Amino acid sequence: MEIRKVGVLGCGLMGSGIAQVAAAAGCTVVVREVSQDLLDKGFKGIDRSLGKFVEKGKMSTEEKDAVMGRLSGATTDEPLADCDIIIEVIVENLAVKRETFARLDAICKPETIFATNTSSLSVTEMMTSTSAGRQRRFIGTHFFNPVPLMKLVEVIRTILTDPEVFEAAVAFGEKLGKVTVRTSDRTGFIVNRLLVPYLLDAIRALEEGVGSIVDIDNAMKLGCGHPMGPLTLLDFVGLDTTYYIANIMFDEFREKRFASPPLLKRMVLAGLYGRKNGRGFYDYSDPANPAPMSLL
Repeated sequence: MEIRKVGVLGCGLMGSGIAQVAAAAGCTVVVREVSQDLLDKGFKGIDRSLGKFVEKGKMSTEEKDAVMGRLSGATTDEPLADCDIIIEVIVENLAVKRETFARLDAICKPETIFATNTSSLSVTEMMTSTSAGRQRRFIGTHFFNPVPLMKLVEVIRTILTDPEVFEAAVAFGEKLGKVTVRTSDRTGFIVNRLLVPYLLDAIRALEEGVGSIVDIDNAMKLGCGHPMGPLTLLDFVGLDTTYYIANIMFDEFREKRFASPPLLKRMVLAGLYGRKNGRGFYDYSDPANPAPMSLL
């Protein structure tokens, strides 16, 4: 099956990015939000993002206008009813996601594929909120931020996902210009299963005095060729986000490598979330020259 009409639930940073790449790939895209104000904010972000591609000569003004023309917004569910796929990018709350999918299951055509962009929650638990037929058409599509620039998407199957649906989702990811990796519904999938313990170990190394914030970051950048050090990456991702994901993974596996270090917990409790609010392992008062924080 070919996916031509795409529904996106949420027009925040991730949702607007997914909507942008889908429209750029030639799909008709409907973005659902809870208010017109949030839709307007998200669409302005898409317009700015596309404008940067025009400035860099990667897209013409006419192409940009065509992409924007394939996008529409909605504040009700009905415009999503005939979508070929609906990608959910709302708050990371299982109960809210389940309620949303159950509601859409009642109005969408039987062929519609349901997908979640969750990075940590169980795709299977969301799937069970829908009818038996829909459960075979339920997958995960985990995109990465910023979506227009990051090349990867993890395509996640449950134990009930129809193989044809799974392959259609893989083909859809490739249509969007992404490199797709196939994985199954195990907490963390591939990327976070490997990345989160690495980030947590970097915090433990700092706690144990192995090196300073700057030295740990420089060691991994210059010694391993990483584009940014682990503590800088934590600030970029969000310490609160990492803490949340780590707790879910620890609940699933009960392994020490997924347990949040005490320093991470204290930082989150203190409101040090990273770049999003100006302070984490670094102080971003001067964004061009972030300074390491005194944390220990």
